[in-house]
Amino acid sequence: MGAASGRNFAFIDGQNLHVGVTHLGWKLDWRRFRVYLQEHYRVARAFYFLGYIPDNQAVYTRLQNASYTLVFKAVTYRGDGKPKGNVDAELVLQAMIEYPQYERAVIVTGAGDFGCLVRYLYQQDKLERVISPNRKQCSALLKRAARERLDFLEAARGKIEYKNEGAPPQDVT
Repeated sequence: MGAASGRNFAFIDGQNLHVGVTHLGWKLDWRRFRVYLQEHYRVARAFYFLGYIPDNQAVYTRLQNASYTLVFKAVTYRGDGKPKGNVDAELVLQAMIEYPQYERAVIVTGAGDFGCLVRYLYQQDKLERVISPNRKQCSALLKRAARERLDFLEAARGKIEYKNEGAPPQDVT
């Protein structure tokens, strides 16, 4: 199925999304967010990039059950023992590998490292939107590259916030 099919793909910087929403003081409902991407941005496929930690298998299964395609990066550990899975290169590469398959891309991040990808997609009219998790932490480089095609998750909080209804939290770190 080619680009003429009207399908958009999302490329999600998992760590940036998690940290951005956490700094806002709430948790994202992964299933609701996936539906939101479909309904508001016509996202047919959502790639979720994150560092692989074997103990998080239950989280990965929940994300897959919510219709995300997971792309893992080997994790390194910082001096404080916290894991770091820098997925920038993987996200950019996947966006280019999939380029002929989508009409437009939705990039979910607030990181300026993706400015060059966003600028290129914008110039090729292949950028649907950049969705930044957190307005205050969104890079100026990313804002410049996305121009008017920039949204912030705060505006959608009521639709995508995790509400504890007796189920375990869907925390992804």
